[in-house]
Amino acid sequence: MPVTLKDVAKRANVSAMTVSRVINGSAGVDPNTQRRVENAILDLDYVPNRVARGLVSQRTRTIGLIVPDVVNPFFAPVVRGAETTARKAGYRVLLCNSEADLRLEREYIDDLVGHRVEGLLLAPASDRSRIALLPLLRSDFPIVLVDRVLPDIDCDSVVSDSIAGARKLTEHLIRVGHRRIAHFTDSDDVSTGRDRLTGYRQALEQAGIAYSDELIFRTTVDRIGGYRAVQHMLALDSLPTAIFTVNNMTAVGAMEGLRERGMSVPDNIGLVCYDDVEHLAVLSPFLTVMDQPAETFGTLGAQLLFERLSGKAGTRSRRIVLQADLIVRNSCCVRTGAPSRPHID
Repeated sequence: MPVTLKDVAKRANVSAMTVSRVINGSAGVDPNTQRRVENAILDLDYVPNRVARGLVSQRTRTIGLIVPDVVNPFFAPVVRGAETTARKAGYRVLLCNSEADLRLEREYIDDLVGHRVEGLLLAPASDRSRIALLPLLRSDFPIVLVDRVLPDIDCDSVVSDSIAGARKLTEHLIRVGHRRIAHFTDSDDVSTGRDRLTGYRQALEQAGIAYSDELIFRTTVDRIGGYRAVQHMLALDSLPTAIFTVNNMTAVGAMEGLRERGMSVPDNIGLVCYDDVEHLAVLSPFLTVMDQPAETFGTLGAQLLFERLSGKAGTRSRRIVLQADLIVRNSCCVRTGAPSRPHID
């Protein structure tokens, strides 16, 4: 007999409602309870009914693509690369924006599989995305991860060497004289955030600069998150001389927050980020960035997926690691002293 939601609840010693809340990514579930439910789901190989129905073989010439933020300029070319590759292969792409929300992401996975997509490209919201994917992978449903990876998930992926890229960005700041460098980053359950923090720490260690927790600001990786992180940073007794943000939209928000407080980049503080802002770079080359080949993520991700669908891929999972390019512009001037605190009327 198929495993039911009640079976999972019994195994985890919780109510069926609690299991449903965990599956849907709802807030307010105790972490220990959530862990018991997730372990029960994995132990029993539970698959929600609608997803199970969608796993019935049917050719639709359609694949799904889920990204965490369609507003982020990094993901637009990712989508373009996937769509172009799919069109050449005679496939359509159904695009979903998860807004980095686990509940939305799981609903979209459910919907896409229920609508008989033949495979899935996914930039996961967080490490917890693995709970929704493991039953699909155990059913040999083709999945390719893009930009981010997940613990204990064995499937094809296209990623960047974020550790090396973050190390290079931080090393550049150190070379031009910065020693007190703030890092605006993602939560610790997102692989790109973890890796870029690791690269940042490696660069400091190699330069003999002590790592300081007070210079690490975890935030949402968008304009609002960058803006808020600046407010917290400016409350420090001793200001950093430069900021390294985990992505481009966080950098834009940081610049807005600095400008509001009477500080300018690079005169008062340096700023670098991961990912370029293509249109801004054309109009006014300014930000020093670690530029990833975004469209290539989508192109190669789709190619890996179609190789799976056609039976050309082997049994072992494949990982493609792309390299990013350091582009030095004007946003991190040579630093010879500490920044002055902005004057607030």
